[in-house]
Amino acid sequence: MSAGLTRIGDIADLPAELKGCVVAIGNFDGVHRGHQAVLGRAKDEAARLGVPLVCLTFEPHPRTVFKPDQPVARLTAAPLKARILSVLGFDAVVEQAFTREFAAQSAESFIRNILLEQLAARHVVVGYDFQYGARRAGTPATLIQAGHELGFGVTVVDEFDDEGGAVVSSSRVRVDLAAGDIAGANSLLGYRWMVSGTVEHGRKLGRSLGYPTANMQLADDCLLAHGIYAVRFRRADGSLHGGVASFGRRPTFDDGAPVFETFLLDFSGDLYGEEAVISIFAYLRGELKFDNVDALIRQMDADTEVARQILARAEPLSEIDRHLAFVTNA
Repeated sequence: MSAGLTRIGDIADLPAELKGCVVAIGNFDGVHRGHQAVLGRAKDEAARLGVPLVCLTFEPHPRTVFKPDQPVARLTAAPLKARILSVLGFDAVVEQAFTREFAAQSAESFIRNILLEQLAARHVVVGYDFQYGARRAGTPATLIQAGHELGFGVTVVDEFDDEGGAVVSSSRVRVDLAAGDIAGANSLLGYRWMVSGTVEHGRKLGRSLGYPTANMQLADDCLLAHGIYAVRFRRADGSLHGGVASFGRRPTFDDGAPVFETFLLDFSGDLYGEEAVISIFAYLRGELKFDNVDALIRQMDADTEVARQILARAEPLSEIDRHLAFVTNA
């Protein structure tokens, strides 16, 4: 994994040495296989031209700005997106603040101010459905025309279909996650979907059962189905640990607010306050309410054994997945 990725919050702060770049533009929420086709083309162009490789994305998701009462449930928080872009070989990601003021600039202004003045872009790579500028007036066709007139290259990448001939999309990933279809979501992504957070103190119920857990809160809009999962847990030091995770309301005990709890296999130690990234390998079962603690412990024993077997035979889905979920790194 590249250690050199630079995260930039405002395009005006792009360092001079990153200008004259190839830039891939898009929301890239999920960084699924369709997005990777766009990003991969950008990487190829940057290698061909011998120039920096930059991703321009937007925070928050534009639809959340225009429809705040219907916010988009995010698949990939900005730090995780940056992690994936680093694996893909990008030099920088611009996490441009998306506001109504930013959106109000004309398509022509976007090209001249953003692409030419701020990025000095040599080549621009976008997806087939890319739109830009006020009232979404800019299209791939207008972008190609501007490139001809102003001297920068443009590549428009066609839609990416899965093995069944259906378009790979972030919406499909969201549906699969909400349904507990982790295998389906991971197939669309091309890597194991990840969550992240800070390990917090909990009620220590797991410890009393012989299953101490690392607890974290996920985003309020997280679509992940409540249930039990086989996971790999990456600590702040880069080490990887197999685990069994529960996401839900703990119906046997308090039916409280949802929490993500991970029991790390063959591990003992203090994780409080650490930032962790968790790759989700498989959905084991739904959340259940047990009649007594002994029944719960028996089920946890069975879940742990199943998770061990799944993780032991797991293979990387892609080179990206190998870096994210299989390779220990500092």
